[in-house]
Amino acid sequence: MSLSPNQAIGFGPYRIHPGQRLVLEGDQPLRLGRRAMDILLILLANAGEVVSKQQLIAGVWPDSVVEDINLRVHMAALRKALGDGQAGQRYIVTVAQRGYSFVAPVLLQSIEQRPAAANLGRHNLPLRRTRMIGRQSVVDSLMTQLPRQRCITLVGPGGIGKTTVALRVAEQLIGRYRDGIRLLDLAPLNDPGSICSHLAALLDLSLHDSEPMACLINSLRERQLLLVIDNCEHLIDAVALLSESILRGAPQVHILATSRESLRAEGEYVQRLESLDCPPPIAVLDRDQAMGFSALQLFVERAMAAHEHFEPGNADLPLIIEICRRLDGIPLALELAAAQVASLGLDGLLSQLQGRLPTGNQTHLGRHETLRATLDWSFNLLNDCEQTGLRRLGVFRGAFTLESAAAVIVGQHIEPGEVFASITQLVAKSLLNVEVGDEEVFYRLLDTTRRYALEKLERATELGDTRERHAERCLALMHQAQADWENTPTAVWIERYARGLEDLRAALEWTLNNEGSRPLGVRLTATSAPLWQELSLLKEYGVHVRRALELLESSVESCPRLEIALKLALGSACYHTWGGTPETIEAFVSARRLAQQYDDMAGQLRAVSGHMAVNLSCGHYRMALEQSEQFESLGLHGDAQLSLSTHRLRVLALHYAGDQHQARIHAEQVIQRMAHSGHLNRFTHGFGVQYDQSVASLTVLARVLWLQGFPEQAWRTARQALDIAVQINHGTSICYTLALASCLIAHYNGDVQNARALLQLLLEQAQKHSVLLFYTWARHYAQVIDADRAPAIPPADSGLVREIMVTLDPGFVDDALLERAQSGAAGWSTAEILRARAERMLAAESPCHHSAESALQQSLAIARTQGALAWELRSATSLAQLWQRQSRYGEALELLTPIYQRFTEGYATPDLRKVRLLLDELRGQSTA
Repeated sequence: MSLSPNQAIGFGPYRIHPGQRLVLEGDQPLRLGRRAMDILLILLANAGEVVSKQQLIAGVWPDSVVEDINLRVHMAALRKALGDGQAGQRYIVTVAQRGYSFVAPVLLQSIEQRPAAANLGRHNLPLRRTRMIGRQSVVDSLMTQLPRQRCITLVGPGGIGKTTVALRVAEQLIGRYRDGIRLLDLAPLNDPGSICSHLAALLDLSLHDSEPMACLINSLRERQLLLVIDNCEHLIDAVALLSESILRGAPQVHILATSRESLRAEGEYVQRLESLDCPPPIAVLDRDQAMGFSALQLFVERAMAAHEHFEPGNADLPLIIEICRRLDGIPLALELAAAQVASLGLDGLLSQLQGRLPTGNQTHLGRHETLRATLDWSFNLLNDCEQTGLRRLGVFRGAFTLESAAAVIVGQHIEPGEVFASITQLVAKSLLNVEVGDEEVFYRLLDTTRRYALEKLERATELGDTRERHAERCLALMHQAQADWENTPTAVWIERYARGLEDLRAALEWTLNNEGSRPLGVRLTATSAPLWQELSLLKEYGVHVRRALELLESSVESCPRLEIALKLALGSACYHTWGGTPETIEAFVSARRLAQQYDDMAGQLRAVSGHMAVNLSCGHYRMALEQSEQFESLGLHGDAQLSLSTHRLRVLALHYAGDQHQARIHAEQVIQRMAHSGHLNRFTHGFGVQYDQSVASLTVLARVLWLQGFPEQAWRTARQALDIAVQINHGTSICYTLALASCLIAHYNGDVQNARALLQLLLEQAQKHSVLLFYTWARHYAQVIDADRAPAIPPADSGLVREIMVTLDPGFVDDALLERAQSGAAGWSTAEILRARAERMLAAESPCHHSAESALQQSLAIARTQGALAWELRSATSLAQLWQRQSRYGEALELLTPIYQRFTEGYATPDLRKVRLLLDELRGQSTA
């Protein structure tokens, strides 16, 4: 059957709109992964016929070579999501040795108009893995109560289904909250102090280190969103404090939490989640009546999923009812038991349960004991290899691949060849969950099962060895990430490696503080630099780097390669967090000294480049220019990527030293070289300070263009740099280009609205990524760009930002800056500093006209020498105004007219408008 975009396909409770790849369950969208949707559409197009595995693989993965296991896993996920087998309903069956067939009756329905696209809103909810059974009344009740109660905690023992219910409620509320829905899973977290930072990252918010909670609540104050906080029980006091603060300070934020006990927070409404319904002991029921109880529905569906040919008859009902009662209707326990039907049969299953579990006890404690006993029973049914595998998988905090699982499981008592079979059995027995992505398959332990596995691991005295293998696997992944960094699209790279961040954190925490594993921790710290860099988590990374350096320096064996890498990483982290502090400079200087000692040319380059960035920010332009000339002596002509990076740094040095003509030539050469290189070299890999190469190159070109008198081209170039930085979503690159180009150029050009908006973006991004250097700069800029709202702060101590402030407002000039300008140390800003000094002299009660004119003549000459037409115009304007006051109209016109005529654009900017008015005045005065 051909799937027409003008027809909908109905089966069971579902309605499929092929043209929109939309699945509706009633009026609610059912979110399926891309591959699962492909499989479903192919099966529907061939409804009633057998579709071979080869046909499906060719249709779903046309450009890839994949194994049968990929298809089986995606097919199982599709069946679970559709609830295939619930109440005996079959949709997809396996035809032995042939393939799969869609067997449910289908109804074709004409649709006159396509349904409106579902308002999916902004959220981070996972795709639904299984159908929810027996909880719809609770879901409906919670949806009704949430708008009134604002903070509801779903309470119940482990395995009762709290997460399933919370996610179903959230899924049905997609589109109802203006600012979306966010899921915060606390299971991987151990530190109460990290909750705020994790939530801030989810919400894309910025936090002050000093008062993170207050900052978080202030950022949420105007937001309307639903916050789902899952697995709160081990951090309950911190979650209670967070919830109370949100309820008081963010009136449109609603909270739905899950926990094994209530938060005991002010304003909390507790919804206890009970077991699924079981038939009463004395009831005599036929099949239809029995299957009306949710515990039986869940058990039968999961049993059919585990054992495709399981079809319970009336004679089986008493056995199933007794099994469900023995398991107290606990969903996880029912799933664990249903997974054993294929091997034990119903009789064998009940017999085993009767020997291990008492008759159902519906108290909270009784249900906890029932689940524990069921986990013990399921664990004991595993063979030795499977038991070992489950125990060792408990060290993972997040999702993991089969390859990662193998790396951690393999060791004593388990061989590599046994891993896949063990994983398959753990999945089949519902002890391990499968998360099917579009490209890869991931596995995850439920929090209840993970805690159980860790307890078993500790009792088996295998915890240390397993954590060691886990850290080694993290190290292998980080090596792989390093190798992929230059030739993998950024979004793909982050998707691939960022999911391992919680496991990386756990591995560093373990290795850096465990005496036997410290060398591994040091290597892991150094190797993981790209991930911390890409995620702009340099401040957090700096803590690990300092610890690793302490351990390395106290070690008996020296490892210069690692020490150089860590010193460079420390320099970059310190620079972005605190600026050019003594610690920052020492990190780069000592890294270079080590690199020279061990003849590491690349290390020397990286150290020099890092130190050069510090010198530029501190205003040491001559030293930076000398350092850029040192690159030539390092013999990099054979390495195209390093040569390109050093070429870009040469542009920076020339620009800040004041040679705008040469800076422009070299900047355009760099951009041309980058275009020819295919942009593979996104970062100056391993350099002391890391920004996206395209962003950094366009940023300095924008600055040069503005100084050369091309304000419109400069603005377009600055916006292009910012657009790239935002597109790749790299925090420090966003901060860099905002602080040095787009925010400033918008203000120079008189674009007040954009200047303020970009300043706010800089403040937010610098806070979010802990780039305190640029956050401090932004607060200084605010004194001019948003003076009405900016709080007063002390003036900048020194360096580049102090000079930038003079270009924004001449009132920021002082004696120290004047001394820098007169000595030539101020480079690019010299002309503006001298002009600002002259303006101050002229504004004094007793103006010194002669000294002011001399300063302006000097300023004018320096601007011309540097090729800075923008500064030349400003200096000439100030001098012409002085001459106007002295009635020297002809001289003023003769000075100003040719400079104004050299401009070809930007006539609406404040500087050029001011000159045009002044010229009109002078012409009128000179002819009067």
